[in-house]
Amino acid sequence: MGHWLLKSEPDSYGWDDLVRDGGTEWDGVRNNAAAGHLRAMAAGDEALIYHSGKDKAAVGIARIARAARADGDDGRWVSVRVEPVRPLPRPVTLAAMKAEPALADMAMLRQSRLSVSPVTDAAWQVLMRLAG
Repeated sequence: MGHWLLKSEPDSYGWDDLVRDGGTEWDGVRNNAAAGHLRAMAAGDEALIYHSGKDKAAVGIARIARAARADGDDGRWVSVRVEPVRPLPRPVTLAAMKAEPALADMAMLRQSRLSVSPVTDAAWQVLMRLAG
């Protein structure tokens, strides 16, 4: 099973929206690297939902319910179906991630502008520990 981090502005579409809707199509990603990560996702993979903007924290775990499909007519971009699993017992802030030496190589910390990034199994375990 793969692990991922999906960033979203909570004022645009956040964890509460995902829970309310029971899932969503994670679309509109227009960065080649981020879109490549969407293509690599498989049904059953898990993803941290990370609130960017003022919150700057991972707040919940979602499951990839359907692998990538075309997002648009040209086939260049893709989307995946994401469904909520559970909120984190406590949010994991960006400051906490940066302070944790075991997360120094985490893709989101090295390429902070990417809206979709992989999380290694080892980093996932550290993040779950930080979340309580």
